[in-house]
Amino acid sequence: MDRLIKSDVQELNLFFTKGQKCSITFELTNLMHTMSVAVSLTTSNPSNFSFSQCFSLIPPLSTASFTVFLNQPCDQPPLSMPPETVLVRSSMLPTGKAHQDDLRRLFSKPGPHIFKDATLPISFVGPHVVEFLLSPSNKSLEMNFLFSKAISWCDDSQLNSLLRFAAKNGNSYAVSGLVEAGADVNERDLEGESALSLAVKSGNVDSVQVLIESGSTIDNKIDRFLHETAASGQVELMEVLCLGYVDIELNSVNSQNQTALHVAAIHGHVEALQFLLSIGSDPDITDSNGWTPLHFAAREGSVEAAEFLLNHSFFAKYALTKEGKTAFSLAVDKGNSHLYDMLQLGDMLHRAARIDDVHTMKSCLAQGGKVNGRDQYGWTPLHRAAFKGHIESVKILVSHGARVDLVDGTGYTPLLRAVEAGHVQVAMHLLSHGAKANLKSLKGVVPSDLECFKKYNSLVNPLEQEEGLKL
Repeated sequence: MDRLIKSDVQELNLFFTKGQKCSITFELTNLMHTMSVAVSLTTSNPSNFSFSQCFSLIPPLSTASFTVFLNQPCDQPPLSMPPETVLVRSSMLPTGKAHQDDLRRLFSKPGPHIFKDATLPISFVGPHVVEFLLSPSNKSLEMNFLFSKAISWCDDSQLNSLLRFAAKNGNSYAVSGLVEAGADVNERDLEGESALSLAVKSGNVDSVQVLIESGSTIDNKIDRFLHETAASGQVELMEVLCLGYVDIELNSVNSQNQTALHVAAIHGHVEALQFLLSIGSDPDITDSNGWTPLHFAAREGSVEAAEFLLNHSFFAKYALTKEGKTAFSLAVDKGNSHLYDMLQLGDMLHRAARIDDVHTMKSCLAQGGKVNGRDQYGWTPLHRAAFKGHIESVKILVSHGARVDLVDGTGYTPLLRAVEAGHVQVAMHLLSHGAKANLKSLKGVVPSDLECFKKYNSLVNPLEQEEGLKL
């Protein structure tokens, strides 16, 4: 015979509750038919655990109950790996009678009369244990085994609450385990938060992916997932959401009537702007104050965001807020001078060069307008002034650093534009300031336009001779 008694459990699952003196009761049965058995209970860590009775007598074929107590109430379960244990020992007691001191002496002496009947591991279970295992500070324990054991003792309501807790902390392993254990992925808390919304806020892509694959749904009336990801600039998370929910509203608005594109512009997340526009977000939509995403980019001084939005919007550059502000005005209010040319001065400078408005040109240049800024055709203000034959504008631009040999989108320099339009005085001025009288400035090829070629020969060749220049 290798044991005298039998335990009704293989392990002790102690349901832990913060701040309470937790306990668990188990039963031991005497396997002897005719003889009483003495029982001794000890723990591997007496400072943590105690018993309702350490020594006891169990009559033949009878069963007795024993309780293990956690000695002190605490906020964190005293977990350990390997887990702490309760050692159950026994010894035959033919007389069937003994005092506690007698039993203590009996078990204090090792020998063949002492049977080691069971070693029962103590496992802490319940939602408070799970919360502790999921806390960021807990990194030293073998979480997988302990976690699986702890959640097996949680009811549906506790599982749902823990799922939101795991999603909030971005723990994809725990999210997956809780879903498998039966947590409802679509239950929301009193504030309307689902596990998915909390996972999105945590920024954990894996957790979001697990929840999508587990059947999480979205409510476009209250869920602002694209707004959350736009604020953090997590494009990968945006992609996962848009692939998972084809019906997600790209232009849904928050309480300020702002779209996700507005939010991305506020935070200057250019990659988020690029992604949102690529899937159909509207760059010209205004919020409750009449602000477009460009207005926010201008206020925040984000060059990349402003430039991208300018290139993809129709009227945002000229849109007025409810206070009558353009994006340029907001940039001026905030002193974001590096955006002035992009938002307005560039346009004004080109327009002034086209109409020979010298005063406006000087004003634009003084405020930071880029003298060599290009329009959508690659023209600089000097190209425009030269083509129109505005000699005073040409002089102003050249004196402010305009580059005389920049080529436009079709390969023409300002000199070639002046020649094309037949403006001799402008051509002479450009030549005198270093413009190269070389047809190869036209992207290395002779212009196919025969008229331009004739004008070039008739105007530039005499000018070269007059200026003492060589081809």
